[in-house]
Amino acid sequence: MTASRQIRFWLIGAVVAGLFVWLLRDMLLPFVAGLAIAYFLNPLTDRIEKLVRSRTLATIVLVIIATLVGVGLLLAIVPLVSDQLATLARKLPEYTTRLYARLLPLLQTLQERFGIDAAGAKDFESVLSARAGDALRFVGAVLGSVVTSGFALVNLLALLFLTPVIAFYLMRDWPKLVATVDGYLPRAHADTIRGLMRDANTAVAGYVRGQATVCLVLAFYYGTALALVGLDFGLIIGIIIGLISFIPYVGSFTGGVLAIGMALAQFPPDWLSVGKVVAVFAVGQFLEGNVLAPKLVGDSIGIHPVWLMFALLAGGTLFGFVGLLLSVPVAAVAGVLVRFALREYRDSAYYRGTAERVLLDTDHP
Repeated sequence: MTASRQIRFWLIGAVVAGLFVWLLRDMLLPFVAGLAIAYFLNPLTDRIEKLVRSRTLATIVLVIIATLVGVGLLLAIVPLVSDQLATLARKLPEYTTRLYARLLPLLQTLQERFGIDAAGAKDFESVLSARAGDALRFVGAVLGSVVTSGFALVNLLALLFLTPVIAFYLMRDWPKLVATVDGYLPRAHADTIRGLMRDANTAVAGYVRGQATVCLVLAFYYGTALALVGLDFGLIIGIIIGLISFIPYVGSFTGGVLAIGMALAQFPPDWLSVGKVVAVFAVGQFLEGNVLAPKLVGDSIGIHPVWLMFALLAGGTLFGFVGLLLSVPVAAVAGVLVRFALREYRDSAYYRGTAERVLLDTDHP
């Protein structure tokens, strides 16, 4: 098979796979989640298997441990989170108007210095309060319709009950799956493909496992620290910061706006408490940028943060939450393939110009 036919074959396969994911994106979430869990826990399963001498027993032990840990965390966190969410929904208009009242002198100063039009500022507080209440009611109605819709309910039930089962079978049969896929590789290029897959696995594993650990540590740190300094809804804000920290820069910016905005709405004239919140966020950023990310993630994915953000947004836009889960692994694999293609190009006659008539030969097979 010529190189052009091989390229055509793999391109068609990639297009078919993408079309398959796009068509079935609404039902793939439990399978993608189960695959992610199995991939994430596979190294630990391998270690337990060496101790118990049975892959099935190792998988059962790990599933039991993971289930107990997950249930324990849910029982410990869910009551606190639900209580804070209910209080936040009730007090959000009050905090919004209070924050505006704190910022109003600054806005008036900007108006006087730069000539900014602030007409109607006196009535803004009451209008803002009403709009915040309308927004909360709208969000509640949307969430209610999403939760009560039949397909969303089926997806939620499938995620809760099917994902552990899928993860169990994938973890148990992971070595067999890898061996089966390896058996279908084209023999002439098997070593090259294995090398590329090892590079892709290193990139994906380094980023996913490392970034997941970073998110958990940041959620625990911010939630605990903000609650200790007395910030209202500190636990919720800490969890939000941890959940979105996998998006470069966006998580940091959003977390800073949430934490400092809530502090400005709650504490003044106690500016020392505001300073404590700023210090907590500054320490968290220092730990993330200089300790956690370099040690746990590093440059394993080999992709610029801008392209990573593009992959996350593109995956979420095209395939929803499933695309969000798949975007980083796909971006990592694509990065490995692009770097391989560029290396091959730099070693080719097209780049070096060492072969005469290299372009003309393509017209005369």
